[in-house]
Amino acid sequence: MFSRAVQPPILSLFSSTSTECLSLFSVHTDPSLLSDSFVHVLDDESSQPEPPPPKTLIIPIVFDDAAGREGDTSNTNSFSISGPVLHIQSPTLRSGYIRCPPTHWRPDAAQRDRDLGIKLGWIHVQVRNMGREWCFEVGVVDQTGREGRIRCSTFQTQPSVRTGPRGSPVLHVPFRFPSPSSRPLTAWSTISQHIPSLMSRFSSVPPERTSPHAPLPSGQFSHISFVKVYATCRLRRIWFTAEKLDASQEPWEFGLYTR
Repeated sequence: MFSRAVQPPILSLFSSTSTECLSLFSVHTDPSLLSDSFVHVLDDESSQPEPPPPKTLIIPIVFDDAAGREGDTSNTNSFSISGPVLHIQSPTLRSGYIRCPPTHWRPDAAQRDRDLGIKLGWIHVQVRNMGREWCFEVGVVDQTGREGRIRCSTFQTQPSVRTGPRGSPVLHVPFRFPSPSSRPLTAWSTISQHIPSLMSRFSSVPPERTSPHAPLPSGQFSHISFVKVYATCRLRRIWFTAEKLDASQEPWEFGLYTR
């Protein structure tokens, strides 16, 4: 998708403020859970417009300012940001997500490459903590063509590698949203991961399964092949950079501005 393009130092893959924010993504929901599994664009502060029936929004958590605890959900404005965001909701992780490139994307003859082909090493995801388990996944390819998946999740406590007869190996990387006791100014976070430095963990962390499986990525980082963001969360932006940047070096619109 991007392998033949000149890639700038900052490359934006998703922005909820775009008119067609899901134009490069496929959407996956559970058709048996019409009221609970869906993707919807709304304003983060007001949670409007509401999705059409029978869909029912999950109310975002807020924190008790004084005690640093999860508190009353009747007033979420102080933890909200300005503008539209993408609400991804489902009772289980596997049944709700967005993916780029789209799952059934088939390029024409002039576009033989079927993955993202992004060579920038840093990925940044702006996401709202909805008080539920959540993860995102990045497909990676090393210089020898070996593929793997890096899954960053709130429910994993230790790094692990899972292999099996189907699919590419998965490196699980734990992370945590800011603790309520730290009294964050917003429920939103920017999660940044340096993908090349994580590649070595495929071989340094003992795999949980020893059955026949695809070879582990072992060479240097080549490119990112796909990105998946799972339920349940609110998503504002996904972008890539060649280097780690501080806030002053990023475009102003990438900042998180609370109400």
